[in-house]
Amino acid sequence: MLRIAKAIRPLPAGERCTEFRGWPDLVKIYDAQVSLTPESAAMPALPLRLGVNVDHVATLRNARGGERPDPVRAALLAIEAGADGITAHLREDRRHIRDADMARLKAEIGRPLNFEMAATDDMLRISLATKPHAVCLVPERREELTTEGGLDVVGQHNALAPFIAKLGDGGIRVSLFIAADPRQIEMAAKLRAPVVELHTGAWCDAVVDGHAEKAEAEWQRIVAGARLAKAAGLEVHAGHGLDYATAETISARPEIAELNIGYFMIGEAIFVGLAETVRAMRAAMDRGRGKSGSKAGSKS
Repeated sequence: MLRIAKAIRPLPAGERCTEFRGWPDLVKIYDAQVSLTPESAAMPALPLRLGVNVDHVATLRNARGGERPDPVRAALLAIEAGADGITAHLREDRRHIRDADMARLKAEIGRPLNFEMAATDDMLRISLATKPHAVCLVPERREELTTEGGLDVVGQHNALAPFIAKLGDGGIRVSLFIAADPRQIEMAAKLRAPVVELHTGAWCDAVVDGHAEKAEAEWQRIVAGARLAKAAGLEVHAGHGLDYATAETISARPEIAELNIGYFMIGEAIFVGLAETVRAMRAAMDRGRGKSGSKAGSKS
């Protein structure tokens, strides 16, 4: 492990984060450490996993009521086509995934289940009973259409620390869905969450909207954030708003271990089928991973 990881100490109980070492300095330290390795500055790429989010299969089902289309059937099809795991978000308002869906996914899919949820007592109870492979803690507001921004782990440290500990004690790996912000990444490491998922929504939106300057700025934030998180000893995932093009670009980042993608894939599946969409996404990710020895995306 890089020496930088040793510099990030867990906070004692009740202590809040009051200091932060400059993000650019940490990234420079990381790059310098890598450059001293025999393999030169090129970091070996981790195996890249695809998690398919089936929330919006449930959205379609709930639009009319009844039991179809079945998100569990969608999950099984996605796995057969090459998905490495399944993600589902059980929201407080149950707008798409239901409690019974989570129980069936855990019982039937045979691959890791990533349970997205807010950090509430009710969700803690359900997740500990369900025992998914992983829980990804996300911010949640009833009035939002989709998850807006990352979890504020700096501001919510005191509430999140015992929550993360209870999930870990229950044998559940914890991921924190955060912005690629140095303060959030540092606090995630101090909270001893083993995984962070970097919010890619602002970058993806800027790419789709053709806002090149904003897209470049957001991309550089993600690149630096992924480096910093990896240097801090965290496993790095990414997700939100990814399509074939942006998934291919970010797959070239060797720090990224997993992409979680849902809305775009379910939309594409209407036209070409879910299995074909999963295969096409897997192919895009593999193309990107093949570029991991070179500079990814734009100027990285």
